[in-house]
Amino acid sequence: MASSSKVAACAITTLLIFLTCLQFSTFKSPFHPRDLLPLMPKQISWPIINSLHSAVDILPVFVAAASSPNNTPEWKGACFYKNQAWMEFHNKTGSQFGGGTLHLKVSNAHSYTCMDIYIFATPYRVTWDYYFLSREHTLEIKEWDGRAEHEYVKNHGLSIFLMKAGMLGTLQALWEVFPLFTNTGWGEKSNIGFMEKHMGASFETRSQPWVTNISVDDIHSGDFLAVSKIRGRWGAFETLEKWVSGAYAGHTAVCLRDSDGKLWFGESGHENEKGEDIIAMIAWDEWWDFELNKDDSNPHIALLPLHHDMRARFNETAAWEYALSTPEPRIASSSLQFFPSIHGQIASQDYFFQ
Repeated sequence: MASSSKVAACAITTLLIFLTCLQFSTFKSPFHPRDLLPLMPKQISWPIINSLHSAVDILPVFVAAASSPNNTPEWKGACFYKNQAWMEFHNKTGSQFGGGTLHLKVSNAHSYTCMDIYIFATPYRVTWDYYFLSREHTLEIKEWDGRAEHEYVKNHGLSIFLMKAGMLGTLQALWEVFPLFTNTGWGEKSNIGFMEKHMGASFETRSQPWVTNISVDDIHSGDFLAVSKIRGRWGAFETLEKWVSGAYAGHTAVCLRDSDGKLWFGESGHENEKGEDIIAMIAWDEWWDFELNKDDSNPHIALLPLHHDMRARFNETAAWEYALSTPEPRIASSSLQFFPSIHGQIASQDYFFQ
């Protein structure tokens, strides 16, 4: 059995070398060497696959925007080396703004077994498709999502993103990312390992107790909280946000006291009944009890008090008015901002500092 496995491995390796040589000739190879990697013995194929692909391969690459038949952008794909796209507007449903057909012509594949995977997006929708055959393909959009999407596509086009790693690379990248979403100890270790590998982050286990008892009386309006979750669904999303943004906190929030001195926790990323993003103001005791006893994402929370000079300038009244009057989050900063830069940014830009 061992000898037959060696013979098979030797034969496949020889074929891979032959096919690699064909890549530099004028003839189209029936297979790309990467297409045969899964057929090789695991001890040979997996190290090669892991070296070729990583989690970054799940990130789509923008290649074109299709807006009209008169605008036909061209690009090189991972499989098909010659690609064109254009948008045809129509009103087959008789709706107010109609719909459209995206035409995508693919050709010049580097092998007969490859395929390209695409993501198509506007600010109002995201869809995907894959292409295996050299010909003209179409993506049908029956109706635009109102005037806003119709005008957006007319002016800016339907955005086209390529999964550059192809099917095998994308699946391999997903295999690395999948464990991040599991709400287990394994998932937590996977999140930590992911940040160590891809961000160069380092982690040290704190000595117990892991919870520090602080007095609510020591927390003032304008003090920040840095929250980092490393387990479960939200932990995985925050890990990926940290990776693409360079942040080391999942998101930040702000503390505010009302006229009666009661402490509140202000956090963006919540929605109202209309689906609008709002700043949720949650009573401190309620939020703190949830984090200590009910949040299974293993949150790591750090209190970052404002510098006394900044605290003296903080306009508590203006902050409350802003938090309660606008659907757009501003007090609780986006997770895409690294925490040390927040104090200077808010001081120079936001009106609730005097």
